[in-house]
Amino acid sequence: MLTLCLDIGGTKIAAGLADSGGALVYTATRPTPAGGSADQVWDVVAAMIAEALAKAGGAVSAVGIASAGPIDLPGGTVSPINIQGWQRFPLRDRVAAVVPGVPVRLGGDGVCMALGEQWQGAGRGAGFLLGMVVSTGVGGGLVLNGAPYTGRSGNAGHVGHVVVERDGQPCTCGGHGCVETVAAGPWLVRWARANGWSAPADAGARELAAGARAGDEVALRAFSRGATALAMMIASVAAVCDLDLVVIGGGVAQSGGLLFDPLRAALTDYAGLDFLAGLRVVPAELGAQAGLVGAARLAGA
Repeated sequence: MLTLCLDIGGTKIAAGLADSGGALVYTATRPTPAGGSADQVWDVVAAMIAEALAKAGGAVSAVGIASAGPIDLPGGTVSPINIQGWQRFPLRDRVAAVVPGVPVRLGGDGVCMALGEQWQGAGRGAGFLLGMVVSTGVGGGLVLNGAPYTGRSGNAGHVGHVVVERDGQPCTCGGHGCVETVAAGPWLVRWARANGWSAPADAGARELAAGARAGDEVALRAFSRGATALAMMIASVAAVCDLDLVVIGGGVAQSGGLLFDPLRAALTDYAGLDFLAGLRVVPAELGAQAGLVGAARLAGA
């Protein structure tokens, strides 16, 4: 029997079918309706569920959902910052009504990414893992003692909002100096422009990385600054949760050594406790499929 898995974000909605070993035997992706109403976004999800069920022969053993947050796990609702039409949207109950009699598990996209990497990706076998996505924002999720850790409300692992600069920039969360305001792609670019990086108006993190590879000093400093902020955050979270592994994916992480080399170097300055001596930071392996794989695992695949 197959597990139906969903990964819902502000840019795309993905659906898949996973076998008991975690292999995705079917996947489909559609863009999230930009500025869509609650029903318009739901209609896309419902259509993708119907298509997946048809591929599965009409029956699945369970459903796992990875959703952008914040989420309310006890209530089964989601209020994604990047899906404005969904505010306390009863996602778990809506899905359960479409697939009656089948258990439905809801989780944040960060914890599902971490769980997917821990099951089938770069974190195989790790007991205490932080999974991170460094892209237009900085998201994360925790697997502790081999199990997903969701916290009281389902939002544990929002590491992008660990404060690393006391007098830093205002963040979308309402705080100041969050690691997201230093290390996320748009913020890397913003800092580089303010410090003399010359590039076309539509240039983003990819172009910044290309400039850094070509030896542009400002671009290199931007990546070093972002990597140092990430190292500060990772050291703090690792000390609190006694981590043994950090897996990082997302668009900025695709810059490879531009991010990972200064990050690992800075981590030696901040992760000084003896029990953190073996902490490893590695690139993610599953890419865009991590959320689906993690959602399937969450559902019990």
